[in-house]
Amino acid sequence: MTDLALLPATQAAQRLRAGTLSATELTEALLDRIAAREPLVKAFAWLDVAAVRRAAAAADALPASARGPLFGLSLGVKDVLDTAQFPSQYGSPIWAGHRPRSDAGCVALARRAGAQVMGKTVTTEFATRQPGPTANPANLGHTPGGSSSGSAAGAADGFFHAGFGTQTAGSVVRPATYCGAVGFKPSFGTLHRAGMKVMSETLDTIGVITRTVGDAALFMGGITGLDFGNPEVKPGRAPRLGLCFGPTADMASAETRALLERAAAAAAKAGATVVPLEMPAAVNALVQAHPVVMNAESAEALAWEVDNAAAQLSEGLAERLGWGRSQAGGLAAARQVFVSAQAAFAEAIQGVDALLTPSAPGEAPEGLGWTGDPAFNFIWTSLLVPCVTVPVATGAKGLPLGVQIVTGMGQDREALAWAEWVRQAVVG
Repeated sequence: MTDLALLPATQAAQRLRAGTLSATELTEALLDRIAAREPLVKAFAWLDVAAVRRAAAAADALPASARGPLFGLSLGVKDVLDTAQFPSQYGSPIWAGHRPRSDAGCVALARRAGAQVMGKTVTTEFATRQPGPTANPANLGHTPGGSSSGSAAGAADGFFHAGFGTQTAGSVVRPATYCGAVGFKPSFGTLHRAGMKVMSETLDTIGVITRTVGDAALFMGGITGLDFGNPEVKPGRAPRLGLCFGPTADMASAETRALLERAAAAAAKAGATVVPLEMPAAVNALVQAHPVVMNAESAEALAWEVDNAAAQLSEGLAERLGWGRSQAGGLAAARQVFVSAQAAFAEAIQGVDALLTPSAPGEAPEGLGWTGDPAFNFIWTSLLVPCVTVPVATGAKGLPLGVQIVTGMGQDREALAWAEWVRQAVVG
C-alpha cells in the first residue's frame, strides 16, 4: 500500500475532493513520517504538532463549497517568510523568538487556497550564509543545499507536499537538486514578496519545492489563481531544446557533463530537436555583475543588523556585507548589465522552446558546513526567468542528480511542461 505521506499532492487532492481521504488522515501520515525522520533530517526551525492537528480538524469541518484548490495539503514555509502563527527568525540569533503580526503574502494566499502550514523550515543565515543543521535525506552526511535547506529536505522526504523557497542565486534549484526533488523558481515577481526578509531587491524570488512537477504546478496555481497547466499531460509536440552549459561550464563535474549528454540524447530519441547554444557576451557579463548586485543590495537590506547587532552576524556574512558595502559605487552599472543581459537572452533563445542546462555542478558536497556552489543557477536568476530542476539520475556516491529547464520571461507554464517532458524522456 502507498504511504500516504509519499502520495503526490495531485493524487492526494483528488482523494480529498472525492471524500475518500480526510485532511486529518493525510496530516497524521505526514506527522508519522516527521516523527520518524525529523530527528535525523532536521528540516524544521519550528514545528507545532498540536497546531497542525487543529488546522487539519478545522479543514475537515469546512463545507465542500468552502474548500479551496489546496484543501488538506501541507506546506513548509522557509523561515525568511513571516508567519503570524509561528516565530520567524530568519536563520539568525538576532531575530530569535521574533513573532510577526501577519503572514507573508504568499503564505496568506496559500492558506486562503486551503493549504495547511506544517511549520517553519530551516534556512541559512538570512538566506545567504551560515548553514543550519539540516541534513540531506538521501545521505545524512551530505548537505541538502541552501539556502532553502529545510524546504528541500522536507519536501523530498515526505514531510509536506510543498516547501516555499527563495532564490537570490541558486537557493531553490540547487537544494531541490541535491535532495532529489523538483525545484521551481518562477518568473521574478510571480509570488509577492510582502512579508519576506528581502536581501536583494533586484534578485530575490519566491518559489516552491515539491516531489513532482505536477505538484509544483498545482501549488503555484492554487496560490496565485493563474493557470500553470498540467505538466503530466504530454504536449502535442516535442520541444526544440538548446543544450547550454553557460559561462560557468568549467564548473560542471564529469558526471554532470555525462548526464547532460545522456539527457540530450534521450530527448532527441523521444523526438526533440536538440541544438548546442552558447550565451552571448552580454549574458556572460553576469558572472561579474551578479555578486555586486547581490552583495551590495544585501548590505543595504541588513543595515540595521550591521549597526545594532553586528556581533551576532557570522564571520562569513559580516565579511560579505563589508565587501558589498565597498561595491555600492558600482551597483548602478551592475544593474545596467542585468538589463542588457535580459534583452540579449530574450534574443538568444528565440529559436528554441527551452534551454537544457545543469542544475548543479554535481552531487551534494559532503558535510553540512557548505551548501554548494550556485554556478549553474545565478545566471538564470539574474535574467529573472523561470527555471525548473527535475531529478533524473543518481551519481557515483548514490546522491541525486538533476537537469534544469530554463525558458523565457513569463513562460512559466511552458517551463513546467517541458521540464516534465524531459524528465519522462530521460527516466522513462
